[in-house]
Amino acid sequence: MPASEKSVLITGGAGYIGSVLVGLLLARDYQVRVIDNLMYGQRSLDVYRGSPGLEQIKGDIRNSADIEKSLKGIRQVVHLAAIVGDPACDKNQQLAAEVNREASELLWEKSIEHKVERFIFASTCSNYGRMENSDAFVHESSALKPISHYARLKVAFEEFLLNDKKSKSSAVVLRFATAYGLSPRPRLDLTLNEFTTTLALGKKLQVYGAQFWRPYCHTHDLARACILAMEADLRKVSGTAFNVGVTEENYQKKTLVDLILKRIPEAKAHVEFVKKEDDSRNYRVNFDFIKKTLGFKNLKTVANGISEFLAAIGSGQIIEMDNPVYRNC
Repeated sequence: MPASEKSVLITGGAGYIGSVLVGLLLARDYQVRVIDNLMYGQRSLDVYRGSPGLEQIKGDIRNSADIEKSLKGIRQVVHLAAIVGDPACDKNQQLAAEVNREASELLWEKSIEHKVERFIFASTCSNYGRMENSDAFVHESSALKPISHYARLKVAFEEFLLNDKKSKSSAVVLRFATAYGLSPRPRLDLTLNEFTTTLALGKKLQVYGAQFWRPYCHTHDLARACILAMEADLRKVSGTAFNVGVTEENYQKKTLVDLILKRIPEAKAHVEFVKKEDDSRNYRVNFDFIKKTLGFKNLKTVANGISEFLAAIGSGQIIEMDNPVYRNC
């Protein structure tokens, strides 16, 4: 790939959000390079096969040589590669630390050496952990109280990134809301996707922590937020963390179930609410800052996400839930 003002490296570009972002960037005439170890396969990028703007590298960001190769001629990096989610990180904590912390630091250091102009890191709203006041909202300035290994690693790299003053390479942190929606690499282990698919296929759904709050954002909108961070005036985003989502799209799990049952009321008999406090994350997030600073607005809502999955199941696009290609763990 020749050096270009619109050259971008996407780590984890074959993943759930990355494969959406690739398509959006190609449509905007970016020169897109993807580095991904393809642990979930190649299919998510097959739809872009033959695009002259896309270059793929099968590689591992833990490998210095792979990083060096991927950064040549690159102006911007969108760092999505990670062991994603609490179950996947808990299953192999050492691997999670190697990828989410150590390899991320290596990627940053190499990006500085290659004079990358903008480094966008995909973090998570899970960093806020559990609110003390469930009637309030957390903001970017709120204390980070990670509960899980996954969130602790995200917070650690955030702090490393935003406190590093030795380079002009400008870091931007995007704290993603809980993702949902279809993607070239579908996931059925995310709350809204799992709930909708389970009930639509006539299976039993056990809901834990029905009263707990989370913010939700469609994978397409999360990818759009990455582009806004890429194209914004650098002075607005450099060294800054943004919550990514929409304030109106904070929901309790019970409310999500109610919205699904409005579409398939016959599934009510398959729902069981279970009192269990294993996952004590509970946070409502305010997203005014990204709206005011970058003009971010959502194009899709939770209701749209439910409709997407019902249509996909109705058309036979999704016919099974247990296929490991649909899950991170």
